Amino acid sequence: MIEVAAAIIHNAEGQILIARRREGKSQAGLWEFPGGKLEDGEEVPDCLRRELMEEMSIVIHPYAAFGVNEHDYGGFKIRLIAWKAELLEGQIRLSDHDAFRWVAANELDAFAFAPADLPFVHRLLDPLQ
Repeated sequence: MIEVAAAIIHNAEGQILIARRREGKSQAGLWEFPGGKLEDGEEVPDCLRRELMEEMSIVIHPYAAFGVNEHDYGGFKIRLIAWKAELLEGQIRLSDHDAFRWVAANELDAFAFAPADLPFVHRLLDPLQ
């Protein structure tokens, strides 16, 4: 099973950052909470700081675990570990994605998300879950 970290990043206005996977990637065209694979022995907050700098050129502060979801994509299984994070600095420059948006939580259901991210979308849409 592949362990992947995802950041639910909010900005000063309370909007959440989502990104669309570019052509040629698994789940291309679907939206996700940005992040990436954990390296051996790496802690989730460290992974998220590294991945967001590499993939988007931004500095974030992961501050709280949000949830874990395991998903079987057929050819591979992932354990997606989500953390809430705040944007500290940087202008977004994309390398692994072809688009990004800052959206309010109640707008998330307007986007087609990768299946592993959907439980987190539902939780953000209905915080009482």
